[in-house]
Amino acid sequence: MDISTLKEAGLTDGEIKVYLALLQLGISSIGPILEKSRVTKSIIYRILDRLIEKGLASYIIKEKTKHFQAAQPEKLLDYIEQRKKELEENKKKVQELLPELLLKQKLSKKSEATIYEGFKGIITVHDKRFQKLKKGDEYFFFGLPAKQPDYYHAYWQKDHQKREKLGIKCRLLYNEKVDDLTLKNRNFFKLCDARRISIDLDTPAWILGYKDTIVIGLPLADKPLAFEIINQEVVDSFKNYFEWFWKKSKSLK
Repeated sequence: MDISTLKEAGLTDGEIKVYLALLQLGISSIGPILEKSRVTKSIIYRILDRLIEKGLASYIIKEKTKHFQAAQPEKLLDYIEQRKKELEENKKKVQELLPELLLKQKLSKKSEATIYEGFKGIITVHDKRFQKLKKGDEYFFFGLPAKQPDYYHAYWQKDHQKREKLGIKCRLLYNEKVDDLTLKNRNFFKLCDARRISIDLDTPAWILGYKDTIVIGLPLADKPLAFEIINQEVVDSFKNYFEWFWKKSKSLK
């Protein structure tokens, strides 16, 4: 039997073993349950108590001894429904608490640098732009590689759609060897100006800058890395480099 579904429903390994044992045994004392479930004696009563609390087991007393039995399997659906209600209530409580948590985060001392690893880390650090940038704001990007894996392009499509919808501008400078199709694709989106760096500058690193944040990325083959630095002076320094390259590039629009 595939027990992964029962785990996803919220039952622990021990609870699953004991519940399945009860289903097979019917009404039973502790001895056969221990033997069938192979759960240790020290925790069997705690597991049974939890199953009873969840409405998945019950007991009767025969000759001064407790005998346990499993509830009908349909009770699992009732348990799941109850769990859904509790999760929704918890979600509402967390939502009410969010403003206070966000305020604490805002008032806390921010770290100067953060490292992100892997493709998911790259997505995370890029998505953070939308926490600071508003309609009419702009970010700059340079040193973008000529070629990227297809799944990167799929992410960028969605990213530009979101940026376009929010009214955020961007200027992109790609490696000189980037193909025309990629540039045309990026320039297809509103408020985006994508160009080639006009000099032969082949560097593995890319730079993303906005507001008080600079991200330096290294698209390493085994595990890409991104370094996020929150410092206005660093941003201004890299922005000067970008503007120098930008003035030497040509508009393709």
